[in-house]
Amino acid sequence: MDSVRLDKWLWAARFFKTRSLATEAVAGGKVDLNGERAKPARAVKPGDRVRLRLGPYEHILIVRALGERRGPAAAAAALYEETEESLAARARLATQLRMAPAAFVYEEKGRPTKKDRRDLADFIERRRR
Repeated sequence: MDSVRLDKWLWAARFFKTRSLATEAVAGGKVDLNGERAKPARAVKPGDRVRLRLGPYEHILIVRALGERRGPAAAAAALYEETEESLAARARLATQLRMAPAAFVYEEKGRPTKKDRRDLADFIERRRR
């Protein structure tokens, strides 16, 4: 075996839980192979460079081995090597996200009380006048 499908490799390397999720990500433009947008059936060979965007994070990987079957995490980690720049960028972004203020904080607990509902209804009624 000298090459394997990109979606199969991403699934075997445990970046996606199912192969169909890997296929959707590749088809959706979240994965580049050697600097070019790839299709799910594109062949991956050792030495190829894969750029993968998962949520806010971006992984830049070098393919070290091929895998068609999904195995344990230790075996999956042996399929690729992440570049130093990618690791540093992901660590910086994780720190930024951790330090960022929460976008929305709900201070109330549970559903509104009867008094809260009355106050809201009065407020809406006053705005209509």
